[in-house]
Amino acid sequence: MRGRLYSSCVQSSMLHGSETWPVRKENEMALQRAEMRMVRWMCNVKVKDRVPSKELRERLEIDDIILIVQQNRLWWYGHVLRKEDCIAVHFLGEEMYGI
Repeated sequence: MRGRLYSSCVQSSMLHGSETWPVRKENEMALQRAEMRMVRWMCNVKVKDRVPSKELRERLEIDDIILIVQQNRLWWYGHVLRKEDCIAVHFLGEEMYGI
């Protein structure tokens, strides 16, 4: 129950617009740290308890936030490629007409 609530409210808020973010390694690490702080708080686990992050994610049945960012970006990329009349398609594809 808590995992579904976390996915629908917290993750969706954290990742709003992530399809178009220029994500660097520092950004990924900051997202993971913030997520794990919240997950540990929800599971009532302290860092001193040395419970692996993977185990906590399995308890809540949630995916890694970086995996979700990658899925969102791929979804957006496919969406842009299917849109034929958008100028961004010409920049993403090999052919650039009228520019």
